[in-house]
Amino acid sequence: MKTLKKIARLALVLFLVPFVSCSDDDDNPAPPEVELNIVATAQATSNLSTLVSALQKADESANNDLVAALSGEGPFTVFAPTNEAFSDLLAQLDGFDSLDDFSSQQLQDLLAVILTYHVVPGAAVLSTDLSDGQTITTLQGSTLEVSTTGGVFIGDATSVDARVITPDVEASNGVVHIIDKVLLPQAILDELADIILVPITDLALGNENLENLVAALVAANGDLPTVLRGEGPFTVLAPTDEAFETFLGGAQLSDIPVDVLTNVLLNHVISGEVTSTDLAGLGSGYTKTLAVGAGDENVSLYFDASGDVIFNGVSTVQVPDVKALNGIVHVVNAVIDIPNIVEHAVANPNLSSLVGALTSGGNTTFTDLLSDENEDFTVFAPTNDAFTAFTNPNSNDLNAILSNHVVVGAAAFSSGLENSYVNTAAEFAADENLSLYINTDDGVTLNGTSDVVLADIVASNGVIHVVDAVIDLPTVVTFAAADPNFSTLVQALTELTPSVDFVSVLSAQGGAGSDPFTVFAPTNAAFDALASIPAEADLIPILQHHVVAGANVRSGDLSNGATANTLEGDAITFTLPGTGENIADITDGAGNTGIGVIAVDVQAINGVIHVVDTVLIPDTTN
Repeated sequence: MKTLKKIARLALVLFLVPFVSCSDDDDNPAPPEVELNIVATAQATSNLSTLVSALQKADESANNDLVAALSGEGPFTVFAPTNEAFSDLLAQLDGFDSLDDFSSQQLQDLLAVILTYHVVPGAAVLSTDLSDGQTITTLQGSTLEVSTTGGVFIGDATSVDARVITPDVEASNGVVHIIDKVLLPQAILDELADIILVPITDLALGNENLENLVAALVAANGDLPTVLRGEGPFTVLAPTDEAFETFLGGAQLSDIPVDVLTNVLLNHVISGEVTSTDLAGLGSGYTKTLAVGAGDENVSLYFDASGDVIFNGVSTVQVPDVKALNGIVHVVNAVIDIPNIVEHAVANPNLSSLVGALTSGGNTTFTDLLSDENEDFTVFAPTNDAFTAFTNPNSNDLNAILSNHVVVGAAAFSSGLENSYVNTAAEFAADENLSLYINTDDGVTLNGTSDVVLADIVASNGVIHVVDAVIDLPTVVTFAAADPNFSTLVQALTELTPSVDFVSVLSAQGGAGSDPFTVFAPTNAAFDALASIPAEADLIPILQHHVVAGANVRSGDLSNGATANTLEGDAITFTLPGTGENIADITDGAGNTGIGVIAVDVQAINGVIHVVDTVLIPDTTN
């Protein structure tokens, strides 16, 4: 700081002693006769009010008298930063909110050094006299460099030039060029190294322990350094050089495909500024990075701040909250690769029971499947509490139950979910995958029993939705109860027929009863079409007439003219193809034709459901 004081005093002397030019008068003509000097001109320009305040603030030090100097004879050329330019400078200075923060004589002398760096003594240089590549020595003693490509730009010791936005404002003692940035000499950058905020890219460039990160940014995508110099704000997790060496494992950056390396680096960038205090307040959870995962969605990043801040269970923050001009940097000790489904599950301690179940006894079936990068998956992941509460009432195989939480071949995000059936990896038999009913009327509910409590955890090969209950293998009753289109059928099977325990009959599985069943399930609209719902005695055989026992008859098993005997005793006959949009038509026991099969193959563990648009009536004469 002593050096800066000397510079400030020298600058003041140079202000007070008019510059003696060694050139002819013709080379430096006197400024035109105008009434206002440079200070008065600045005072009269609303967009330069902060500059005037800065001059006055610097003059609060006994060492400075800048207002008087710039009101003197001159001539001077002044590059005058706008109010917005000063606001940008204050944003760069950690702990400086206004000019009032230049509160000590030491800081006021420092401000004087900055201001004298904007003054060229001894000449009133118009913009037309500036040339590309020209070097100008300032009153402060350092130089500025002129660029005239695409406008007039003034380069200082930083990586960002100032642009002349209003040239040639003439004053009685010189000329003013209004610029959009406060110019900073190297002496100021050195003095303020601990508090001046630079763009994230420049911060990395200046850190000896982040050289591999800088090299990776350049190798991956030439635009990435520019992006991280942008407005932001960004939160960047910056791996150390040692972290990159571990990640590369002896390979070179050039060995990694550019698109892969780019995405990995983007997995360390979060939009917005997230401090360690923010993370500690949240405790744990997910955020999104700028990396792209399944479905071109931004990849999820899990953080745990209960102790050290750890990301995805693999990367720990070593140096938090390094402030930059356009965000914040946390230095981490490991490169965070794009996580697949398994890696996401392992990273979240609230899914440890699921991970344990998937890998029990050294089982690798699920980890191998869900690590496949050539397939997309949707996984409904039960929490630890969900596993604790699950009693497996039907003693189903745990691997089959776990498979019933996995949809293969699609990454289904919450925004695209609707009331519908999908197939899971669980099977009734070979090539007959179980169905899963998704209801979105109030949140997302699966098979009527399990609610999504956290949606859209995006991985490289799919998406995870966290659920609050284990989804047991469904029976045909499960789907009837879960699907609101069958609410009247459920009422008929329960409230309206209390003498028959249809629920128990149709819940039998594993050969414990008349299973498997093929159920032709009438919609609510089908029941509404009846003049009235029959009394129990007549309703029981009607309901039985919709069930074929002892067979899992899928749509592919149906053929034109085929018949099937129902629990009621009468046969139904199939006509293929069906009329109109019907998949097939049914003739019931009473001889009614044209009954439409409108949806097929809702597969349960004990049978299959096909949806019909009309209630089937048995032969009432036999």
